Amino acid sequence: MHPEKLEQLLQMVAQGKKSVAQARQELKHLPFEDLGFAKTDHHRHLRQGAPEVIFGQNKSVKQIIAIARALIKTSDHVLVTRVDSSKARLIKASALPAVYHREAQDIVIGKKRLPVGEGLVVVAAAGTADIPVAEEAALTARLLKAKVEKLYDVGVAGIHRLLAHTQLLQQARCIVAVAGMEGALASVLGGLVACPVIGVPTSVGYGASFGGTSALLTMLNSCAPNVSVVNIDNGFGAGFSAGLINRTLQVPSPKDRLSGC
Repeated sequence: MHPEKLEQLLQMVAQGKKSVAQARQELKHLPFEDLGFAKTDHHRHLRQGAPEVIFGQNKSVKQIIAIARALIKTSDHVLVTRVDSSKARLIKASALPAVYHREAQDIVIGKKRLPVGEGLVVVAAAGTADIPVAEEAALTARLLKAKVEKLYDVGVAGIHRLLAHTQLLQQARCIVAVAGMEGALASVLGGLVACPVIGVPTSVGYGASFGGTSALLTMLNSCAPNVSVVNIDNGFGAGFSAGLINRTLQVPSPKDRLSGC
């Protein structure tokens, strides 16, 4: 359940506008709801400040829709990752308010617009071929209420393209560096800024890149101490971590402190 909704419910009980029995009925699915094939984690927003995300790969359309319908009851937005266009068409044909982000291969379900965001997360992609993974990272960070700026095709083969954005990079609270081939972008960015850099190796590259393993090893061996690394093509994980870092560095309002966000 969204912290704000839980707070509103408790206030209504305290004010006598709802009975304890009514509140109990609304809270009956906490901490999770058993759908038989899945146990939707309604408590995750309270624990982590973000609702559960649906990994769409290898799930049927019917399963995705059922899980999404359960989660959207207590969340403003539900993110479904790794969804191909054929699955997306079927999900959009359901009654769910779904928007398909084709390049990221993600679906966002929710009636509200995505938040404008605060702070700054920069998502940098070395090449145009790395954009799908970068888009997944950017969308995920936006859902965690970060302001996101994208820098695409700024790989080290033409490093002047990256250096032209130095001022923006140095304003970031966190940077996601998405790169295939040799994966050097993360180290270069790490040497330019004082914030955390999250390296995302991609499976883009010629034969000796070994499906992203070369970029992964380069990033893991970075001499820049502010670089950490997620798995190959894991734009979601990088975007989520970047969003958490951005949020942690914000000064929380009294309301946020109360809700645990």
